[in-house]
Amino acid sequence: MSKADYKFSTQNEGHELLHTPEGVRDIYGEECARKIKVQETMHHVLKLYGFQDIQTPTFEFFDIFSEKRGTIASKNMYRFFDREGNMLALRPDITPSVARSVAKYYQEEDLPIRLCYSGNTFINNSSYQGKLKETTQIGAELINDDTSDADAEMIAVTIECLLESGIKELQVEVGHADFFHGIVEEGKFDEIEKEELRNLIISKNLFGVEEMMERKNLSPDLKKLFLELPSMFGNLENLNYAKSLTKNEKALHAISRLEKLYSILKTYGLHSYVTFDLGMLSEYNYYTGIIYKAYTYGTGEPVAKGGRYGNLIEQYGKKAPAIGLAIEIDQVMLALSRQKIDTFVGDMPLLILYKGDCRKSAIDLANHYRKQQNKVELVRKSSRRELSEYERYAERKGATEIIFIDDEEKVMVYNAEAKEWKGASIRDFLNC
Repeated sequence: MSKADYKFSTQNEGHELLHTPEGVRDIYGEECARKIKVQETMHHVLKLYGFQDIQTPTFEFFDIFSEKRGTIASKNMYRFFDREGNMLALRPDITPSVARSVAKYYQEEDLPIRLCYSGNTFINNSSYQGKLKETTQIGAELINDDTSDADAEMIAVTIECLLESGIKELQVEVGHADFFHGIVEEGKFDEIEKEELRNLIISKNLFGVEEMMERKNLSPDLKKLFLELPSMFGNLENLNYAKSLTKNEKALHAISRLEKLYSILKTYGLHSYVTFDLGMLSEYNYYTGIIYKAYTYGTGEPVAKGGRYGNLIEQYGKKAPAIGLAIEIDQVMLALSRQKIDTFVGDMPLLILYKGDCRKSAIDLANHYRKQQNKVELVRKSSRRELSEYERYAERKGATEIIFIDDEEKVMVYNAEAKEWKGASIRDFLNC
């Protein structure tokens, strides 16, 4: 290989390394600042509700997330082995990790436990789906409280987090896992039929449901309920209608729980954001009660989801009811962008430019501003660069001002908005 060919080959290899793998992306600059601001805003709301932080590992033993726990299919996980031959997995879902931690560290606690978290999850989706494979979540788990008040509180905190992020147009669709379990029990579906029906309803496949009903010997009311289930969403009248079509106690109790939930959300003043979807089922099988998803304009995916799980923590050794929420930060950011909602990211930095022999004055001035909680960027001026280059640099950084120190007593101040320089005394800045 000639030197020219080698140089071209190494340059081309370097360009390839600039790209990220499919399903992940870099977030930087203003977008990154806005994302962090949204996360901090939501975290503050969770803290106001009394949730305490927990951090769990990014990867754990595969069995923590295995499909038998009710999480995603193993084929959609990133799996690998450690040196001892243990199978590990990048977490596809943070709730099982929190459930494991609760069983380990809160074994004796039988009063409410409130934990919140933020972190990235990893799901190896098929490429054609066009979804991110690494996403950021902020969430919370309320453990040892099986009341409808806890259900309502988690939905309330979800709504408040989204409202505080800047999203104003949102709808939370609420269902109940036991409604589906109750009516398939009434219809005497076996496990294979139940799973088939579940998949048809999740995909809103009306024709598939209809074909399946033709194979079953059901009462007219129950058959009607199944046929209408994929599109059965709306207000309280929708719940009353569903009650008239089933006699199963489990299904009727689920509807009663939804009615009570709505009543409590009225007390919060947030009921207008809620509708009911009796055909709602989650991809996670560990949900056993209330389940919900929050939607807004600009994204076809839920911006938040959650639900009650009664048996998950018990699988790790502690019998405890719980309800959780997870807000998909990347979907929230997409919605904010498409809705053209500006999220305030704080004061822009001040740029202090200085010549080498004025270093002490520059550092003293920077420390003075930082003690007042102002963002300051110190840049030593190169003799090879014109001031106009630093003006453009300040604009790229979003800096509002440049203070140029080229004298121990006097400075030049550039106003980025007016695009003009003015003289000033350094004492004026130190005394402000």
